[in-house]
Amino acid sequence: MLRMLILILLPVACLLPPGTGAGEIICGHEAKPHSRPYMAYLEIRRGNKNIACGGFLVSKNFVLTAAHCNGASITVLLGAHNINKQEQSQQWIRVRRAIPHWKYNDETLNNDIMLLQLERAVALNGNISLIPLPTSGQQVRPGTVCSVAGWGRRSSSNNDTSPTLLEVDLKVQDSEACGNFHCQMPPCYDPLTMICAGDRHQCQNSLQGDSGGPLVCGGQVQGIVSFGSTSGSPPSVYTRVYTFIPWIHEMMKRSQSGDPL
Repeated sequence: MLRMLILILLPVACLLPPGTGAGEIICGHEAKPHSRPYMAYLEIRRGNKNIACGGFLVSKNFVLTAAHCNGASITVLLGAHNINKQEQSQQWIRVRRAIPHWKYNDETLNNDIMLLQLERAVALNGNISLIPLPTSGQQVRPGTVCSVAGWGRRSSSNNDTSPTLLEVDLKVQDSEACGNFHCQMPPCYDPLTMICAGDRHQCQNSLQGDSGGPLVCGGQVQGIVSFGSTSGSPPSVYTRVYTFIPWIHEMMKRSQSGDPL
């Protein structure tokens, strides 16, 4: 029986709990430096260990990521290509408030989406910019070729992570592909809130990028890296951003105005 894989990148392999693994780019390549200026690298403190996730900038004050990337404290790195170097383009910003979706379920991984309100507005430039959210009538459909990027592992057989941003293309699948593959035990695929991506006949498996990273289709973010199988076999599952557009706008509005969430 397949076991669920939450795609969190852990900097130290021995910290991986049983039954989980790291997000990775397999059969991909290094991205052109700063060609994805919306990408965010998240350093997360959880208990007595540090973990990392991906994310993406949707406004000057907010980064979007996966709810399972929450922790006691989060710091966001923007404008990075090589996370092991101090690049002039980089901006480190602490998270003021993490806002996971109020219906997020850590067993089913449904509603796996979280907004991060930053302590200060980001200084936008050629290396740091926003990515558009999907609008009405622009839901991604099966057969669409999208892309994922991240700083995760480069192989399912070892813990070698990439300091530079990697990227890969993969194809959106119909609901049946993930419904059959990811319902042998929780979490189970929900087509209303999730996107299925990754061709099981290709090496570009569905463990693309880090948890919380964006599934980009036609220049818009359509999905958020959520979960896959521990076998490393595609397809994998991404949170369907389109479904949560009203929630995203409402939470950003309330946070900016200081209203209760």
